[in-house]
Order: sequence, then C-alpha cells, then structure tokens
Amino acid sequence: MQLDPERGYDLIGDIHGCGHALARLLDQLGYRLQGGVWRHSRRQVIFLGDIIDRGPHIREALHLVHGMVEHGQAHCIMGNHEFNALGWYMPAPPGSGREFVRAHSPRFARLLQETFDQFEHYPDEWQAFRDWFYELPLFLETERFRVVHACWDSSVIARLRPLLDDGRINPALLREAGLPGTFICQALDRLLRGTDMPLPEGMTLTSEEGFVRTFFRTKFWEENPQTYGDVVFQPDGLPEHAARLPLSPQQKDRLFLYGPDEPLLFVGHYWRRGQPGPLRGNLACLDYSAVKNGKLVAYRLDQETRLDPAKFAWVEVCAVFRP
Repeated sequence: MQLDPERGYDLIGDIHGCGHALARLLDQLGYRLQGGVWRHSRRQVIFLGDIIDRGPHIREALHLVHGMVEHGQAHCIMGNHEFNALGWYMPAPPGSGREFVRAHSPRFARLLQETFDQFEHYPDEWQAFRDWFYELPLFLETERFRVVHACWDSSVIARLRPLLDDGRINPALLREAGLPGTFICQALDRLLRGTDMPLPEGMTLTSEEGFVRTFFRTKFWEENPQTYGDVVFQPDGLPEHAARLPLSPQQKDRLFLYGPDEPLLFVGHYWRRGQPGPLRGNLACLDYSAVKNGKLVAYRLDQETRLDPAKFAWVEVCAVFRP
C-alpha cells in the first residue's frame, strides 16, 4: 500500500503496549470502530513502530494496529523493539561471537519479557505477529515527508534500499545484521536506534531502567554544536560538567546532520517529555514516553511543508488506561 501525498495522515508515536490509550487517541482524532477496525472516512494513520514491550496491553495494541494496516486504514513501520523480537529468535551467523542476532542478555530479556508474558497462552498468535513484523518497512517516503523510527540518513538508505524487499528486511538480512561492524548491522542501527557518541573517558550513565551506558544519544539536526550538551538527546541528559565540555573538531566532523531544507521528517524512539511540538520546522519526534505515564502523541499532517505546533494531538497516559 503506497502513500498518497495528497491524503491526510495522522502519525502516531511509540505505543509500547498502551493499547487502551491508543483507542482513546484514535477516537479523539475522529476514527470510529467499525467491523472491529478503527476507520476514518478521509484519513489514514502512520504508526512509527515500537508497538510492543513494556506496557499493559501489548496484545491488544498489536491486534488494533495489525487490523488497521490489513484493512487499508493505516501504515506501520518497524521499530527497534520489533527488530529485537525478531532478532531474539534468529540464530546469529558464525563469527558473531553470540548465539542469537539479539543477544539473550539481561537487558534485552527485560525489555521483551512483558511481551512474552502477555503472549504466553497465545504462542500461535505471537508467531503470526513475528511473521508480520517482516512486512513492516524500515521507512516511508514521499517528496514532501519522510517517516523512520529513529534517524533518516539518505546516504545509508540509498545504499541499503537495493538490499531490501520493498523497504523491508528478510530473514537472511536479519541474520547478517548479527555480525557487528558490517554495513547491514550499522545501517539498521542508524535507522532504528539513531546516532550516538562515546561519553567522556571513564564516564558512564545509568538509565531509569538501570542500564549502564558508555554512549549517549545525539541530535542529528544541530547545525553548529560547540559542546557535549549541544548534541545530547535523551531523557536523562548529561551531568553538568560533562555537558559543558567542548567538542573536538574530529567529533564535530563525525556528527550526522539532517538539514533544515530537507523534507518533513517524523521519528519516534527518543522518550521525550513536556509539551509536544516540533524540534525544528521540518522535524518532529512523536515519542513522548507514553508507557511511562507520559503522552501518546499524534501529528495531523495535511499539505503543509513546515510543521505547525497547533497540529500535535495527544492523550495523557495515566492510571485510567492501565490495569
């Protein structure tokens, strides 16, 4: 199903199992449940990936999104969590130093555990959804706007595109992604996880979930950064003394830039907080930490070529949407 550049689209950020909040947001946007599928007479949804993991209604969210896609009411791209789920079951290639493409480490086990638990009594459904994940494209594009889960890098996409099946990965490509350092591994990491930078020597960060990191996520739209603080883009930030450190010329040269004159770009992935709005006139992140009692956010795209702050819509995800 191809995108129609003349149509209105509602782009929705990371759901992470907040299925009840998603139904509330669709109702707020004017969609109605008809024949078991949420529909709109004039608009379609584009889901930005990360439907699964963490939340209380993962199975319901997957059925809702899948039903809309299968009935022509929505598109959905792959998020890093759908990729993780596929990689969890895929044996890694020889020489990778691991047993599976997605290592069965405590970190990834913890991220996927809620999904495994909710499908414990529905193994055939879970297998069918994993098969469907292969049908999710990594990105969508028209002349006017682009959609990817974490970062749009045109040079990487141009090189990757001939290897994909109409924008989609296949099992052989997934297995190849299990070899660290290869183009496939690095390309999928760029699109699904974004850009990052090593922390200053000897420094580590511990996330809210207890994961220790030696890298931090970076902006890919900052045109003239001078310090670490100018490029950090993650909810936990950097310690003040680290944020003030100057970037070296070599670090600046390695930063990726999505230019201000490129088409509109919509991403998820980054766990934002606060009032939804554009990052820049042509760039929006629609992940506002829904599963952490944040907001489930949509952008109502029509024919504009610059983002309009008034066209963000959301529902607050609080206890009313949880068990």
